[in-house]
Amino acid sequence: MVCKVTELTPFELLRDDAVGSPVPLPERLAALYGGLRLNQPGPSKRIISNFVSTIDGVVALNDDGTSGGGEISGFNRHDRALMGLLRSVSDAIVVGAGTLRAAPQHLWNAARAFPELKDDYRELRHRLGKADEPLNVIVTASGNLDPGYSVFNSDLVQTLVVTTRDGARELTRRGLPPRVMVDAAGGEHLSARHVVRAIRCRAHAPMILVEGGPLLMAPFLREALIDELFLTIAPWIAGRDEEARRPGLVSGARFDLETFATLLSVRAATDHLFLRYALHTKDAGAVV
Repeated sequence: MVCKVTELTPFELLRDDAVGSPVPLPERLAALYGGLRLNQPGPSKRIISNFVSTIDGVVALNDDGTSGGGEISGFNRHDRALMGLLRSVSDAIVVGAGTLRAAPQHLWNAARAFPELKDDYRELRHRLGKADEPLNVIVTASGNLDPGYSVFNSDLVQTLVVTTRDGARELTRRGLPPRVMVDAAGGEHLSARHVVRAIRCRAHAPMILVEGGPLLMAPFLREALIDELFLTIAPWIAGRDEEARRPGLVSGARFDLETFATLLSVRAATDHLFLRYALHTKDAGAVV
């Protein structure tokens, strides 16, 4: 018996210029999202990113008791289903320490994004020849993380922490479980290229998904490493003031408009828009 996904209408396709090989979506995912084409990872591999933003560009409220994307999307079910789809096609998912602290019980896999479609997501990973779950990658310069977080203790996912040498010492002091892999770079700052190298030295990860937050997006964009951005626009206006400096998509870098995007597809559901961009970047465009 096929389980019905309750109250979830198909995405409305408004435009789709994406190229690449068709992803072999299971029936329910194909009926929900429509066709999905992705350029298959070649020698240069692929890195994609997924964010949700308000109309006025806020991606996190930074208020007490909020965890970021869920509040921004209004816990929109189509956004969560798309998040699960993108996690399903990815070999590793990268988040920053701030994203982890905001969701300490979360695991970065498709089932946690949208449990109703977990069997379909699992079938998609099987069709793509991927591991049961994507590698969960946490990026922290300081090592200021609670070793009790679920991602460090769950048997469901493998976890890699990419940090500095000082951060690695702090994680050791805090008693990070030995099951967690740690990669320690020199210096005080972590480059996005180092994060990618650390992942691919430890896992077969031709497709990497970056889920944020804004501080993590800065080096990935500055170093021209994001191939595609999936961006959900939620129908809210959040605003900012001196007390609530709510972040946009990127924090920690400025760009002189050399970073731009080509719109690949537009979908709609309820009052949300689901945009997909191919990014074109130049290393010299960022001012730190």
